[in-house]
Amino acid sequence: MTIARGFSSLIARGVRSAGSRSSAVGSPGKTFPTFDPRTGDLIANVAEGDAEDVDRAVKAARKAFDEGPWPKMTAYERSCIMYRFADLLEKHNDEIAALETWDNGKPYEQSSLAEVPMAIRIFRYYAGWADKIHGLTVPADGPYHVQTLHEPIGVAGQIIPWNFPLLLFSWKVAPALACGNTVVLKSAEQTSLTAIYAAKLFHEAGLPSGVLNIIPGYGRTAGVAIAKHMDIDKLAFTGSTETGKLVQELASKSNLKRVTLELGGKSPIIVCEDADVDQAVELAHSALFFNQGQCCCAASRTYVHESIHDEFVEKSKARCLSRVVGDPFKKGVEQGPQIDQMQFNKIMSYIKAGKESGANLVTGGEQIGTKGFYIMPTVFSEVQDDMPIATEEIFGPIQSIMKFKDLDEVIKRANGTHYGLAAGVFTKSIDTANTLTRALRAGSIWINCFHIFDAGVPFGGYKMSGTGRQKGMYGLQSYLQVKAVVSPLKNPAWL
Repeated sequence: MTIARGFSSLIARGVRSAGSRSSAVGSPGKTFPTFDPRTGDLIANVAEGDAEDVDRAVKAARKAFDEGPWPKMTAYERSCIMYRFADLLEKHNDEIAALETWDNGKPYEQSSLAEVPMAIRIFRYYAGWADKIHGLTVPADGPYHVQTLHEPIGVAGQIIPWNFPLLLFSWKVAPALACGNTVVLKSAEQTSLTAIYAAKLFHEAGLPSGVLNIIPGYGRTAGVAIAKHMDIDKLAFTGSTETGKLVQELASKSNLKRVTLELGGKSPIIVCEDADVDQAVELAHSALFFNQGQCCCAASRTYVHESIHDEFVEKSKARCLSRVVGDPFKKGVEQGPQIDQMQFNKIMSYIKAGKESGANLVTGGEQIGTKGFYIMPTVFSEVQDDMPIATEEIFGPIQSIMKFKDLDEVIKRANGTHYGLAAGVFTKSIDTANTLTRALRAGSIWINCFHIFDAGVPFGGYKMSGTGRQKGMYGLQSYLQVKAVVSPLKNPAWL
């Protein structure tokens, strides 16, 4: 691939001082490998950032915030830089999509036609917000003028996962910059390539020195250093619930930095008695198998009314058998490989656990080929709520189908989890939809649809699926702090 030759030099150029513009930071000579999930072959050796690099990056970000032009620019000037960056993303859509697929294994059509355009939309959305962030004038019980200021919080530390590298880069970086903050971001060690490319494009867009610092590296070193750094003012993390607990603990033991967490899920889909079965089968299929099942809000618990259960299972089997699995760069491929050997092994262990716990393997359950990390789309029926495949986040192409009798029962079962990220409902009844919408304890409820991630729609979890919200106007709140300013009024004409 021509992109391979060009990108090796980009990595070399990207690893430089944190004080340079929108930089990628890593210790000189210290690298880690990133692999092609299609084959397991090496793509490149990426400069590895560690605690020392994090400290350098934070110092650069702090200097850029305290002394640099970024927070002192007009909001309109900041928005212009963000718009220019979005234009550059659009210009390089195909190269970025190729990097994302090469590094992650997701279908190229998904990367190029959906995810890169969604990232572009996010940056344009928040660029539009930059000059619309303002405080209020508040009436007081006396002769005082009271106003609130919405100020940038400072240096934002951000840690993103490997399943949607560029998209979650946009979800975190765009609101932080729109509010006038500076950023230190750690990319996932499995998928660092598009973040490095994005740093290069931000440099071209004119982002001032030190405002955005990218650190490729491991969670146990660079991630821990960001979470506990005393000069980071706000921390945003997306990843597993287990790691999220550690991140919050490190943040609280350091400087009590503000933390937002977008964590794991075990999202239910409820297919009601009156649902259009064919539509529900297709939507439930994509809700689970999208992105190889490697999605935090994947619909990994499918509850189907007993009157249509058997038909639903048979049609779900047929849909899986028709799903096109293969090289993600080939046109028409719906499912590529899993991210790496570790994730592949984890998914296969859950398939084994499903069989051993008594669930019925309807289809799939095997590796495809001998090279790369491909797994057959897998469906289990006769799944019980206490089985591991029904309680634990799998992050893979395994659909668990369960039967229910009535709404009260399914509400209790759907809510019977520590997670609360998302849920789906399929029904033709507005009354049923309203009942379930208000009863289900999750941050996103999709009615007769799933995986709708518009820029203005907030996303986040209930319970152990996280705290805070990303996207939309709600996504700005965690990157701002509110200051009350009170001054006396002398002989006011009115109060």
